[in-house]
Amino acid sequence: MQFIDLQAQRARIADKINAAVMKVIEDGKYIMGPEVKTFEAQMAEFSNTKHALGCANGTEAIALPLMAWDIRPGDAVFCPSFTFAATGEVVPWLGASPVFVDIDPRTYNMDPAHLEASIEAVKAEGKLTPKVIIAVDLFGQPADYPAISAIAKKHGLKLIADSAQGFGCTIHGKHPGHWADAVTTSFFPAKPLGCYGDGGAVLTNDDETAEIMDSLRVHGKATQSDIEGRSFEHDPKYLNMRIGMNSRLDTIQAAILIEKLAIFADEIEARNRIAARYNEHLADHVASVPFVIDGGVSVWAQYTLEHENRAGLQAHLKGKGVPTAVYYPIPIHKQDIYSRYPLGPGGLPVSEEKAERVMSLPMHPYLDEDTQDQIIDAVRSFNG
Repeated sequence: MQFIDLQAQRARIADKINAAVMKVIEDGKYIMGPEVKTFEAQMAEFSNTKHALGCANGTEAIALPLMAWDIRPGDAVFCPSFTFAATGEVVPWLGASPVFVDIDPRTYNMDPAHLEASIEAVKAEGKLTPKVIIAVDLFGQPADYPAISAIAKKHGLKLIADSAQGFGCTIHGKHPGHWADAVTTSFFPAKPLGCYGDGGAVLTNDDETAEIMDSLRVHGKATQSDIEGRSFEHDPKYLNMRIGMNSRLDTIQAAILIEKLAIFADEIEARNRIAARYNEHLADHVASVPFVIDGGVSVWAQYTLEHENRAGLQAHLKGKGVPTAVYYPIPIHKQDIYSRYPLGPGGLPVSEEKAERVMSLPMHPYLDEDTQDQIIDAVRSFNG
C-alpha cells in the first residue's frame, strides 16, 4: 500500500508523458523551450489568472514576488508557523523578518483574527514595517482569502497565496489569485500537480509584477520595458537590470506538467470523493476529521485527521500495513534557527497543540475503494 501512489497516475498517461519527454529531447530546446510557454498559458487559464511564470521550485516561487516588491531589512512578513519551513525561510533571504501567526483550529490555515492582532502589535512596537502577508493553503484547502484580503487592503499590505499544496483549490469557484497579489506553487512530485523532479510557478494579475519576476528568474535580465527606446550594439539579453537568480522551469518538466494538467480537474474530483468517503466512515472514530472552509474546494494534498493517541494509532496502522505521516511535528517558530523571530500576541498555542495531534492517511486520486476500506477498517479497529 502506497501513501501517495505516483505510479498509478503514470500508468494512466505513460504514453503521453513518454512522447512529450522524447519530443523535448529530440527538439533540443531544454531551457525555456516552447513547452514552458505553453504550460504557463494553460496554467494561467486553469486558475483564471493573467500571468503564470514557471520557476525552479516552490521555494524560489515565494522569493520572486518578495524580491519584485523590494522587501528588505526592517520589513515584516506575516506567515503561519504550522507549515513547511520554506514559507518562512525565504523572508530572511532578503534580510526581512517573518512574524509568525497562529492558525484556525479547524482548517489549520492562518487565523485572520490573530493576523490582524499581529499586524497591530508590530505597528505599535514600531521596530518593523508591515509589508506582506503569506497565507498558506495547507493540506490542499484555501486559506480564508476573503477575510485575509480585507485585512491586507486595510493595512496596505501585499498578499501572497502560498499554494504549494493547494494549487487548484477554490472558494465559491474563485481561485486564490482572485484575492492575492501573487500565488505561488510547487511541482514537487508528491504535490497534487507534481512533475518528475523539482519545479514551481508564480501567478499574478499584475503586469508590472509579472514583468519584474520574469526578469528576476533569469539573472535580472532586461525586460521589454527596460529596453524600449534604447538601442544596443549587443544582444540585450546580456544587459542585467537588477540582481536576480537562476530559477527557470526545465522544458522537460513543463512537457510533463502539460499532460498532468490535462487530467488535473478529474483528479481533484476523485480526491474530493475519496476524502468525503473517509469523513463519512471515520468521523465517529477519531478526535476530528478534516473541516473545509465554507464554499471551499480542497485539492486534498493530504488527508489529515486528529487523534488523542496519535503514536498509538500510527503503531496500530503500521502493524496492519497502512502507511501514515505526521506533517510539521515541530512548527517553524519552535525550531532554534527561527526562534529569534517575533510571534503574534499570545504566541501560537493552536499551532503547538495541533502539531501534537495531527496525522495523515494515504491520499491520492487512484486510491480504490477496496484499499480505502482496508485503511478505514484499520483505523476503526484501534481501541487505544
